[in-house]
Amino acid sequence: MHSPLKLLSVVLISAIAGVVNAIAGGGTLLTFPALIGLGIPPLVANATSTVAIWPGTLGSIWGYRSELSGAGRWAAGFAVPSLLGGALGAALLLRTPAARFNALVPFLVLGATALFIIRGPLMRWMRRGAPATDDLELTSHLPPAGVLGAQFVVGVYGGYFGAGIGILMLAVLGFIGLSNIHRMNGLKNWGGLCMNAVAAVMFAFSALVNWPVALSMAVGSVAGGYFGSRGAQHVPQRVVRAAVIVIGLASGVWLFF
Repeated sequence: MHSPLKLLSVVLISAIAGVVNAIAGGGTLLTFPALIGLGIPPLVANATSTVAIWPGTLGSIWGYRSELSGAGRWAAGFAVPSLLGGALGAALLLRTPAARFNALVPFLVLGATALFIIRGPLMRWMRRGAPATDDLELTSHLPPAGVLGAQFVVGVYGGYFGAGIGILMLAVLGFIGLSNIHRMNGLKNWGGLCMNAVAAVMFAFSALVNWPVALSMAVGSVAGGYFGSRGAQHVPQRVVRAAVIVIGLASGVWLFF
């Protein structure tokens, strides 16, 4: 049983994570170590975080709704591999023994942090010398087959662990030529909403979710996701990214040792 003070701290951390997810991605690198710090086992912390953070993507989607205008066919096509991949990843997690997952956790956290670190240079490299593109035109049609395949792989990872999925999706979107970061964030949040929805449902019917913590986190993540998406253009993203990197590295090393 957790004290009201601990639950309040969870609300605040999940609100910050919701803002981070809307602006830069990587919010799970805040919530997951926080739950471990509360004494929650890693497997339960992972499932609880997935269930709790999912409502926050609803707030982000609402905040980015204007950026998704005209992308209905893309969003519909993007949803299919997201849902299928998320379901497969969640099924794999539910079949993973707790001891094996505990051993994987430090590597998953450090790997997700590494993805977060290379995101900026990776996006700049992909865009170097790329011809000018019309994001609205690209996203008015169904996604290419290669994007659907890549999104399925991202979905499997997202259903299994989740940290870093936004970074992976932004990399895929940048690779095919999208350049409007706000439209990319809208599509990224939509993909995350789909893959985490099916994973959250599967986890909810398992015995892995700590419901008092999950519900407290959900309140914070919804508020953070909405206000983060609305204020994304006014926040110094380099500060947010630096904080996430420091927390991710510190958490990974702490969990490893």
